[in-house]
Amino acid sequence: MSKAPSHLRVIFTGTPEFALPSLRALAGAVQLVAVVTQPDRPAGRGRRLSPPPVAVFARECSLPVMQPPSLRRPEVVRALAALNPDLLVTVAYGRIIPDDVLALPPLGAINAHPSLLPAYRGASPIQRAIADGQTETGVSIIYQTGELDAGDIILQQRAAIGPEETAGDLERRLADLSATLLLEAVRLIAEGRAPRRPQDHAAATYVGKLTKEDGRIDWQRPAEAIVNLVRAMDPWPSAYTFRAGRQVKTWRARAEPDAAATAGGPAEPGTVLAVTEDGILLATGRGLLRALEVQPADGKRMSAAAFARGHRVQPGERWGGPAERAKDSGTLG
Repeated sequence: MSKAPSHLRVIFTGTPEFALPSLRALAGAVQLVAVVTQPDRPAGRGRRLSPPPVAVFARECSLPVMQPPSLRRPEVVRALAALNPDLLVTVAYGRIIPDDVLALPPLGAINAHPSLLPAYRGASPIQRAIADGQTETGVSIIYQTGELDAGDIILQQRAAIGPEETAGDLERRLADLSATLLLEAVRLIAEGRAPRRPQDHAAATYVGKLTKEDGRIDWQRPAEAIVNLVRAMDPWPSAYTFRAGRQVKTWRARAEPDAAATAGGPAEPGTVLAVTEDGILLATGRGLLRALEVQPADGKRMSAAAFARGHRVQPGERWGGPAERAKDSGTLG
């Protein structure tokens, strides 16, 4: 028997800011019997325990919050079962939901994933799509199964990726799109009209969690690929390289044709070719990259031109890993 969406008893699982638009939308449309999020974690320079954004929002709205260390504990499963949920909704919870929990609600469990599944299953679909130079992505609302992001598709919507859009920019747009699609999916489920379209598992691609190492610039790669990396790693973990053994983050950059190079033949990737008021021009494996905004390890974000003046960047010095490049770099200011 179908129910009105407002009568649905829903458990919501989610953790970061990405989940907030969906939680906010559901809070006004269904009965949220529990908001399940991850435990408080150390954060900031003081490493003080801080609640995740979902927990903060839920408490501000007087919603019931649970922060179990694991959903696999029998007492947690029993507590969730006692809530008599009709539906489980997940948005970026950050952990696999165990089968015992997925089986609790009679209307099933659904998930909002920021990619056009089966592409980019896993933990970092937004960043990987930008790093790969994709011009389009989207949001998929799927039924959850025990297999990672492999459930049947309920709804999908495409979204263009802007040529200068960062992961942070795109994440905010897809978070809002996820909320819109989730509400529609919940309405269809409540009415008993939700479609189920199986994914093409043979076409699936997978992406793991980001690490700081993912942001390290490989100057052997084409300039366009490095620019995409810079966009993909903003705001975290950031794209970075080393100069004289000291880290330099790159926040904005653009690719330029080889014709922009100074005379004298090809240069080794990572070599500074020119320093101008428009930035720092570097050689790559193919094409040239102009760094526009950078950040030294002990400083703030600044224009590349200001960094070059303050740190006496010179044409001919090479940037790269701390061991292999330190001996080739110019003197730091």
